[in-house]
Amino acid sequence: MLDTRNGQGQFTLYEVRGNVAWVRMNRPQYANTQNYRMLDELDGWFRKAVEDDEVRVIVLAGEGKHFSSGHDLGTPDCDNDMERERKGLWDNHLSKDKGGAERQYTIEQDVYLGLCRRWQDIPKPTIAMVQGACIAGGLMLAFSCDLVVASDDAFFQDPVLAFGVPGVEYMPHMFEIPTRIAREFLYLGQKMKAPRAYEVGMINRAVPRDQLEAEVGAMAERLAAIPPFGFKLAKQAMNMIDDGRGKRTVNDGIFAMHHLAHAHSQLTTGNLAGGLDPKKVKAG
Repeated sequence: MLDTRNGQGQFTLYEVRGNVAWVRMNRPQYANTQNYRMLDELDGWFRKAVEDDEVRVIVLAGEGKHFSSGHDLGTPDCDNDMERERKGLWDNHLSKDKGGAERQYTIEQDVYLGLCRRWQDIPKPTIAMVQGACIAGGLMLAFSCDLVVASDDAFFQDPVLAFGVPGVEYMPHMFEIPTRIAREFLYLGQKMKAPRAYEVGMINRAVPRDQLEAEVGAMAERLAAIPPFGFKLAKQAMNMIDDGRGKRTVNDGIFAMHHLAHAHSQLTTGNLAGGLDPKKVKAG
């Protein structure tokens, strides 16, 4: 149970310093790849931070060398076939035919698309603190936050076209990156280093690695001084503007395309990831 002010889950850490909650992914040996249990634990800590009136700001970070290299495609703790506590009102994916499209579509509605949207609506300021790799599913977590601060040696990458899918499950790329850069980023699947990401407006700041936590802490303290109700309304307004521009509707369409691609790959290769060997996919 995630029931202490500071605590530790199986795959995560939680610490409150003053008015700031630091939520950390803690699978450094696997570059903080995200299994379902990790994501569920993150959701539990986010809820705890939201319900703690002393917490004014939430920082999302990753222990070790990398922020997150994406979804778990085959570590010893991969849990695609395990029962989990569903966060939305979607039904149990495990009751669906393992060879059909419904099983994966159902789980990803709740655990990937659903959680990212849920976290984007957190009524407190959120900051992603990124070092090392931020790849594919890692981008989804960073893009769910209000602000992104990275070490200048960090890199961002979305190589999912090599998996035979048109984008990740929660994919606000065109809202986060200028269109030509977003196309290049997705089509070529190459690494974008933090200084370039800052230059094109994808992140807020790129700072030396040894100054990263201090920079994020100072930013969090400044955000913590804002009257919380005023911030809550401002964040709702910002999200409303994004949705007015079509963010939610567009992502629903991309999510459907993502699962058409999964179904196609399953039929033609027997693998959701387009026949790639997950064990050969690394953080770069």
